Amino acid sequence: MKNLCVFCGSKSGASATIYVEAAWRFGAEMAARGCSLVYGGGATGLMGAVADGVIKNGGTAIGVIPNSLFPPSFLRNDLTELHWVSSMSARKELMVKLSQGFAVLPGGLGTLDELFEVWTNRQIGVHSYPIGILNTAKYFDGLIEAIKNLNQKGFVGSEHMELVTVYATPRDLLDGLLSP
Repeated sequence: MKNLCVFCGSKSGASATIYVEAAWRFGAEMAARGCSLVYGGGATGLMGAVADGVIKNGGTAIGVIPNSLFPPSFLRNDLTELHWVSSMSARKELMVKLSQGFAVLPGGLGTLDELFEVWTNRQIGVHSYPIGILNTAKYFDGLIEAIKNLNQKGFVGSEHMELVTVYATPRDLLDGLLSP
């Protein structure tokens, strides 16, 4: 896998140290494995931590950002590439186009939107790329239970639940995404 798209928060969260450390380790491990980062271009929160881990370990970081949506202080100035797009929809579209897999780390509504879009697109055959969730400090436990409930109620098939895998550590997530 050449490019891995990472969806995560532009904030650090309430348990900032735990989330930031895991995000940084994930980025460092990506760089060590020669896997380039595709992400939202931010310098703050978990986005910034993943990019830091990649860049400080000699990796490639590709940012995709909507025109005039974020202040200049939001952006990193040391990215390998920065793509400007017209909207959040165009941002997601280009991030997907540039990537061969998806990793989801803790984040907010935007992160969930991105997760569900790539998951749905895999379900309907738009792509066949792997999707993994890093469940740092059990962050996604509630969401996982909600999805299991959708399955139990007959709205999400078991075969579609299997399109996304949940991992406990950055190393396990990369092992899972990068294995043949």
